Amino acid sequence: MEVIAQKLDDILNSLQPLIVEWKDEISIRVIDRLKALSVKEAYTTDDVRSLLDEDFKDGILICRLFLGFSDDHFVSVLRGIRGKGRTGVTSYRADRAGFLEDLLSTGLLEAMAEEANRQPHWSNVLAERLRSGRGRAISGQRRGRVVEDFAEDIVQRVFGTGFQMRCSFTGSRGKAKCDFAIPSKSVARILIEAKGYGATGSKMTDILGDLQKIIAAKRSDSTLLFFTDGITWKQRESDLRNILELQNNGDIRRIYTFAMADQLEADLRQLKAEYKL
Repeated sequence: MEVIAQKLDDILNSLQPLIVEWKDEISIRVIDRLKALSVKEAYTTDDVRSLLDEDFKDGILICRLFLGFSDDHFVSVLRGIRGKGRTGVTSYRADRAGFLEDLLSTGLLEAMAEEANRQPHWSNVLAERLRSGRGRAISGQRRGRVVEDFAEDIVQRVFGTGFQMRCSFTGSRGKAKCDFAIPSKSVARILIEAKGYGATGSKMTDILGDLQKIIAAKRSDSTLLFFTDGITWKQRESDLRNILELQNNGDIRRIYTFAMADQLEADLRQLKAEYKL
C-alpha cells in the first residue's frame, strides 16, 4: 500500500452526513400497537391494563409516549409516588391494582384521550421533533433555573442587593465557582449552591465535585449551604449520601429542599446577624 501524506481539506471535503433509520424492532412493534389502539373519547383502567398485559415493556413505553416522559423522568415520577420500586414488571405482577393506581395518577388516561383525539396538522410532527430535541434540553435547564430562582428570592429578601450570583469567589485557599456569594465574591462569608434535577445523569455526580472545590477554596470560617430538590435523587442515593457525608463532617452547614424554604430563610437571617452583614 502506497504511503502518502493526507491533507485535512481532502478528508473534510469527503465527509457526508450519516443518515440512518431510527426505527428498530421495538419501535416498529410499538407503532403497530399504537395504530391498532381504538380511538375513544375516554380511556379506562382496563385499557391500560390490556396494554401492560399484552407486553409489559412495550406497554410502559406506550404509556411514556402518551405522557411525553423520558425513561428517567417516568421512573422518577413513579418512584416519587410511593418510594422505591413499583416501576417494573415484577412490581406490576405483585400488585396490579396498586401499580395501575400509581400509573393513572400521572394523568395517563387524560393524556391518552387528548392525543388520540387530536386533530392532525403537519406542524405536529415538527413540533414533536422540537420537543424531543431542543425541548428536552430546555426542560433540564429550566429545572435548574427554578431552584436557583427560588433560592435567589430568599437570599434577596434577607440580604437585599448584598450578594453576587454565578461567580468565582476568592477564598483563603483559592478560587471556585458558586451560585451565590454573600456579601460578595471577594468577601464570601456565606456561599450557596442551588441545583435542581428532573432526570438522572452525570450532572448529579458532578455537583459533588463542585461542592468539594468550594470547600477546598473557601475560608474555614465561611459557611457553605446547599439547596436542591428533585425526586431523581432517590435514584442517585449514593451521590446524595456522599453530599450528606460532607454535611455530617461540617464541610456543608446544611442541605435544604423546597420543603425547607422557611428554615433556609431563618438560617440566613441568623447568619446575617452572626456575620454582622
